[in-house]
Order: sequence, then C-alpha cells, then structure tokens
Amino acid sequence: MTTDISVSFKDKNIVFYDGECGFCNHWVQWILEKDKKDKFLFSSLQSEFGQKFLNERNLPNQVFDTLYLWKPDSFYLTKYQAILEIASEIGGIFSLASIGKILPDAIGNQLYNLVSRNRKKLAANQCFLPSAEQRKKFID
Repeated sequence: MTTDISVSFKDKNIVFYDGECGFCNHWVQWILEKDKKDKFLFSSLQSEFGQKFLNERNLPNQVFDTLYLWKPDSFYLTKYQAILEIASEIGGIFSLASIGKILPDAIGNQLYNLVSRNRKKLAANQCFLPSAEQRKKFID
C-alpha cells in the first residue's frame, strides 16, 4: 500500500535530502530562507517518511547521493532537474537558474554527481537547529 502524498501535502513541494550531510543541510537552510511563498516541506531520506517514499518507488534506500523533489501533481525530479525546479519555484532572481535547462540532462547530472561525490569535503557536518516555525516544515 502506498502513501498518497498528493492528498497529504497537495499544495507543497517536498524536498527529500540526506539528513546526515552538512552540505545538504546547508542547502535545506538556504531553501528555508528563500521560500517566501511557503512552497516547500522537507524530509530526510533517512526518516521514516523518506524511507517510505524511497521504498514505494523502488529507489535506493541506503545510499543517499541525490536529492528528490516531489511535486504536488505527483511526480518527482532528481539531481540537476530538481535543483533547477527548486530555484524556479522560489522565484525572483533565482528563476534565472532556468537558463540551466539549456544544458542536456546528462551534462547537468554529471555536474551534480561531481558535487555529490565531493559534498562531504565541501561542508563539514553542522548541527542545524531550525526555529519553531521552520520545524513545522519537516516531515518525519
């Protein structure tokens, strides 16, 4: 039986990320700061909700080398495409990231994979403590 995310969170985009990665947590904080339209919720891939998302889609559930963006119309994007869509959803000047769509997916994903392989070197694990208001945006 699958959880119908589209019913539970029909107006929100859900970012699934590696909760044990300082680099990933940095970008979650960045999205939280920029999300003025309150479009995003977050779930670590290690959480019960994140594991259920992965298992229901037969996605890897132990190695977390990508992020997933689930959209309200019930599809998800990964890697480079997810980053471009997040920037587009945030809007404003970040909408300019959509110019990245001119790159073929294969090249964009190669760039994403390069960063992903080196992400632990790029940012030390930091203890992120969200505010009470921000905690409402996290799904366990």
